[in-house]
Amino acid sequence: MRPAPPHTLRARLTLGLVVLLAVSCAAVGLAAVVGLRGFLTGRLDEQLTEAGNRFAVSLEHKGELPDERDDHDGDEHGDTRRQATGTFGARLVDGTATHAAVVRPSGTKDVTLTDGDEKRLAAIPADGKGHTVGLSALDDYRVLVSNGIDGDVLITGLPLEPVEATVHRLELLAGIVFGLALTVTGVAGAMWVRWSLRPLSRVAATATRVSELPLASGEVALPPRAPESDPRSEIGQVAGAFNRMLGHVEDALTKRHASEERLRSFAADASHELRTPVASVRGHAELALLHPGPVPPEITRALERIAAESSRMGEMVDEMLLLARLDAGRPLERRPVDLTILVLDAVTDARAAGPGHRWTLELPEEPVTVTGDAHRLQQVLANLLANARGHTPVGTTVTVSLEAEDTEAVLKVHDDGPGVPEDIRPGVFERFTRADRRRTETPGGGAGLGLSIVAAVAEAHGGSVHLDSRPGSTTFTVRLSTVRLSTE
Repeated sequence: MRPAPPHTLRARLTLGLVVLLAVSCAAVGLAAVVGLRGFLTGRLDEQLTEAGNRFAVSLEHKGELPDERDDHDGDEHGDTRRQATGTFGARLVDGTATHAAVVRPSGTKDVTLTDGDEKRLAAIPADGKGHTVGLSALDDYRVLVSNGIDGDVLITGLPLEPVEATVHRLELLAGIVFGLALTVTGVAGAMWVRWSLRPLSRVAATATRVSELPLASGEVALPPRAPESDPRSEIGQVAGAFNRMLGHVEDALTKRHASEERLRSFAADASHELRTPVASVRGHAELALLHPGPVPPEITRALERIAAESSRMGEMVDEMLLLARLDAGRPLERRPVDLTILVLDAVTDARAAGPGHRWTLELPEEPVTVTGDAHRLQQVLANLLANARGHTPVGTTVTVSLEAEDTEAVLKVHDDGPGVPEDIRPGVFERFTRADRRRTETPGGGAGLGLSIVAAVAEAHGGSVHLDSRPGSTTFTVRLSTVRLSTE
């Protein structure tokens, strides 16, 4: 499994620095090892050239050179006194070794060559240059090949073990030194990168605090700006651009909040001012309907419509005024409210208003109590039940359930009607949301503020409302924080 790359810029810069240094150290170490091996091998070739083929010739003449027989006095190989310890010599005739020996501190020792050794030695050209060969009975050797006077091949070699030992010591020393250098550089580089990126970390911290702010609505206080850095550096330019962006965002949020406040104030004032004339129009229409004299049917119908529409307009004005007050953050009552009693009363009213529906209850044995405004919570229940009654056909079963889950009271209103149209589900709790294709056609329908009031009241109580709808099953779920009361 491939290891995951580091995610932070600091880790990547540090890792890149260490990798570059490791590559540089490896290149330097490789060059040093190759250069030292080449130098030592060259020195070994020079020693072979100086030694010549005297040792191999002594093997050819059974230990004595023609002009030195009087000096050796019975040595098995008299020429070994002039050879370094470990020197190898061999005589090949037609690719077969007739003699092979190596110089030891105690004298010359014969060496038995395998067929593979003989083939490798026979394949070396007599070009006066050193060649490396591996012998099964010995270690790697650097050998020099020359042609003998009798048509044979004379081979002289020196061991490569001292060269390899020196090279290995250099490799070990370079590994230790470079390892320490990488460790120190990694730690120092991490500290340097951390210090260099401190301004960027401050920008990131400021951006994180901004991202955690609720920017959707209301007055928003942005955190202090990121500390300024050198504008000539990239980090300084990022910090400056980020601070300018925060300034623009703050100006836009301030203007938006002011606009929202003006709109809320207008909605509240307009709703408040409209309550009196709407009530007056309704009152005059109802008074005209009570006139004892004969009234033409068309006039009576017009007065009835005026009274009905003014009543609906009055309800709309009241709902708009309530929403404006909730938007303005007007405090609600905070008293213990028994939701069980509110549910019982709301379902009783719904049965009277919608006798064609089947109403069922699912209540816990113990009462469920929350802290809140009883009147507003009753309005939440009334709106949800009116929504279920008005948007489902006669015969639909509506089930109201209430239960306590940990620290929450969960109220559900479920019906088995045709469901909420899919195209309006995302904005079903927004104001004035009305589907072009309703679940049932009901004359004199609402203005589309009922569910928005449910959502606003639930949020004002620190709760939430959720819709889950599909054909044959629609559920509105309201969650509110519960409070435990003393039973003393």
